[in-house]
Amino acid sequence: MSHPEEYDVVVLGSGRARSFAWSLASQGKRVAVVERRNLAGSCPTVACAPSKNVVHGAKVANYFRRGAEFGIAAGDWKVEMPAVRDRKRKMVDGIVALNVNAYRESGAELVKGQGRFVGPRTIEVTADDGTRTLRGEVVVICTGSRARVDPIPGLAESRPMTHIEALELDRVPKHLLVLGGGYVGLEMAQALRRFGSRVTVIERNDALAHREDRDVSEALRELFDDEGIEVLTATPVARVEGRSGESVRLHATHGMIEGSDLLVATGRTPNTDGIGLETAGIERDDRGFIKVDERLRTTAAGVWAVGDCAGSPHFTHIADDDVRVIRDNLAGIDRVTTGRLVPFCLFTDPELARIGLSESEARSRGIAYRLAKIPVAAFIRPWTLSESRGFYKTLVAADSDRILGFAAFAPEAGEVMTIVQLAMTAGLPYTALRDAILVHPTMAEGLARLFRALPARP
Repeated sequence: MSHPEEYDVVVLGSGRARSFAWSLASQGKRVAVVERRNLAGSCPTVACAPSKNVVHGAKVANYFRRGAEFGIAAGDWKVEMPAVRDRKRKMVDGIVALNVNAYRESGAELVKGQGRFVGPRTIEVTADDGTRTLRGEVVVICTGSRARVDPIPGLAESRPMTHIEALELDRVPKHLLVLGGGYVGLEMAQALRRFGSRVTVIERNDALAHREDRDVSEALRELFDDEGIEVLTATPVARVEGRSGESVRLHATHGMIEGSDLLVATGRTPNTDGIGLETAGIERDDRGFIKVDERLRTTAAGVWAVGDCAGSPHFTHIADDDVRVIRDNLAGIDRVTTGRLVPFCLFTDPELARIGLSESEARSRGIAYRLAKIPVAAFIRPWTLSESRGFYKTLVAADSDRILGFAAFAPEAGEVMTIVQLAMTAGLPYTALRDAILVHPTMAEGLARLFRALPARP
């Protein structure tokens, strides 16, 4: 092993921890970020931002389809998937350029190549132009996760798409089979249906988004039914034949399902194999995630892990908070990951957003609550948009005015949920939102109506 180059901090993987690297480098620290492929990380290049770009394009296509509803003559129009893809690529190029500039301005060094541990806090980076060995006083692992391809006979051989390939499509699949009814599968299923594909979603559990409350799952199912998306739940797949992009056949419990293309969206697996963790004394759990404590310290001194690879909830905003946890602890400030509110938003149209407890979670924990639920058609803004599908609902403690949870299946649900999240973070009683003067007509205005519908304390 060559004599290692010494750094204050070495970051393995250019996920959200790259911002931590930029900050430290701008303060004069010697910092290196090791990345083998996406120098801006997966979120802005192959995942979150690209998928929402394409989802929005599909919404525009749907507006064209609904033109007569808004008094706009139909005319000739068609979806040009190469242009959809190129719009996404242009956005990604812009984001990458911003990241390149951030490295340059901060002074953080980007080391391109495949990194692996070869000793305590020591990483060997192999690239086409040679090998370097870096050692950090602190090392942060931020290698993320990738789409999981389950060991179903014939599945890997069928060359299925993951979200990465689906976002690069330059054609409209004739009949897309989506294996998985979670976040990625639902967003991509609706988008490609709106671009013109026939779409079938196959979910092994008994409901879409099966971890959510039953009314949420049923609302999603109704949405997909109305948009002409076939949904098969409680349908495990035993075997796959054919080749995605040509002809593919899924042998399932209810018979054979045939289509032209196959998208796998059944979960994620951490990028923790093949990077020498054992060599550095860094342990993994039985699912392959790096073992960390509540401060994100691994089992090796001076080595931390953030985001998906550390088993944190698989959201970019949680990886951002993980970085803050490490930053504060290295600065001598006690901060932990336990007890934090974890918001999420599913970017179907309408969106699904939730913060805090769901009804099923509250019941399973034996937490008494009061419930309020209203349709979005109960207030004005959805009517102005011709988007009156959906609902708001909230859980408030039975014996106090503390907000326990909120869910919205509605236009702009993610933005509305954030208002409730801020109230929960500040410890405000639900009455603060109930009695607030909220702009009319907005989606946020529905919050006052929702909290007015809450039953009084028993």
